Amino acid sequence: MKRICIVLILLALFIAGIANAKVKIVASSSDLASIATFVGKELVDVTAIGQGRSNLHFVEVLPSYMYKVSKADIYLKNGLMLDQWAQSVIDGARNGKLVVVDCSKGITVLDKPTERVTALMGDIHPEGNPHYWLDPRNGKIIAENITDGLCTADPSNAATYRANRDAFDVQIDKKWDEWQMKAASFKGTEFISYHSTFVYFANAFGVTVAGYIEPKPGIEPTASHNSELIDLIKARHIKAILREPYYSARTPEAIARQTGATVYEAPSSVGGTPEARDYLALFDSLIAILEKAAG
Repeated sequence: MKRICIVLILLALFIAGIANAKVKIVASSSDLASIATFVGKELVDVTAIGQGRSNLHFVEVLPSYMYKVSKADIYLKNGLMLDQWAQSVIDGARNGKLVVVDCSKGITVLDKPTERVTALMGDIHPEGNPHYWLDPRNGKIIAENITDGLCTADPSNAATYRANRDAFDVQIDKKWDEWQMKAASFKGTEFISYHSTFVYFANAFGVTVAGYIEPKPGIEPTASHNSELIDLIKARHIKAILREPYYSARTPEAIARQTGATVYEAPSSVGGTPEARDYLALFDSLIAILEKAAG
């Protein structure tokens, strides 16, 4: 009788463990991971490979990443060829049950080349600019894609995931109104960024990226390009240079000294600065930087 009781207790614990097991998610970026946390809440365990201060174009594929993905239920890809390294991680994980979600599905892509892409154009993405998460309206599309993935991997909690997604959408809509009110103070202004990272953000908030520190995407600054940029900043009275955290401050600061512009470290991802602690706070931080730049 005693043995039967022990077996029943162990069986109950085993069943409870299965019922309480969290869905394991690995994401290419901290942005996708943050949105996944909004949608999954306490039902998910989320890990990001690309951190907020790392350049998502260049992530070294480590065996430890493959191990994490081998134990995961879902992988969240950025897509649009930004995280091409992710496929090596997924292939190396050999996880036949993994649900892979391309979070770029349904995005209206900007900067899509209209001509054949060659090496002379720099590191141009043939499928268009991949930094789409920097328009908060696209955050809702990302959340929808993640919800679909969660409903596939864990259908028993589908209603909860959909309710969490709806709540996230409401948060985005509420913050959108707040952000647009604040953006009125700098709407129409121009700024410089290091890379073509903030194209979606500029489109969302009515500002213009007048030029880039990089002469072409992925190409190091040159003296001749810097000179052209200095002339541009002076001629248009541009006040702000946004530098993503993973780029050197040397050239932006040198240009700022000759133009009177100010360099701001601008987070392009969640965790890029301490203030950008989640997907909503990321936009709070960027809006605050441009408000400060506009004076």
